[in-house]
Amino acid sequence: MRILVEHGDEQFLQQMHQLGHCSIQELCDASHVTATAVRQRLNRLQSLGLVSRETVRQGRGRPHHAYVVTESGLRQLGDNYSELALLLWTELRRIEDTQVRETVVNRLRDAFARRYGAEVTGQTLAERLEQLRGALSQRGFHVELDMRNGLPILRENNCPYHDLAAIDNGICALEQQVFERILGVPLVLAQCSRDGDRCCEFHAKPVPAPGGN
Repeated sequence: MRILVEHGDEQFLQQMHQLGHCSIQELCDASHVTATAVRQRLNRLQSLGLVSRETVRQGRGRPHHAYVVTESGLRQLGDNYSELALLLWTELRRIEDTQVRETVVNRLRDAFARRYGAEVTGQTLAERLEQLRGALSQRGFHVELDMRNGLPILRENNCPYHDLAAIDNGICALEQQVFERILGVPLVLAQCSRDGDRCCEFHAKPVPAPGGN
């Protein structure tokens, strides 16, 4: 999952990759901005783990700092799998054998649950929600928690599967099932970007009182 960065930062990162190990002055010359603006971008990208600073020593001269794109930064530049994901999902839904198709979808759901739920170990629903929010945020999801009528809400402000959801709401159902498995409670997809809502909201269902109908 891509880290959410500004478009200008993405271009700056690409310039850095083309330059290799580069100084602030080289970055100023390449991007045609001031040293202050370059330092601000570098600090931002360093905080995200996309850029690192190295000390370069050459001969008897004073050592200087050079900046380089990290492995995470390189993955960021090459992490553009939306077209491949769209093709794979489309072909998956075209599998005629229902049993085979359901088997593949179930395995995909299980893989997502293992990936996002590996660090979700809380005893309470509130703890598990916060851990899931953290796991998703680390992967670039813009997620927040809320409460409504005493029930917790997991809100995705940007649909992570926009192109897939546009052609098939099956990906929405799959994501809901993944979250339900991780959290251990049934959910309701109360709002969905696919339907024109500004976000996707997963509401925890109220638990029936003991002995209730």
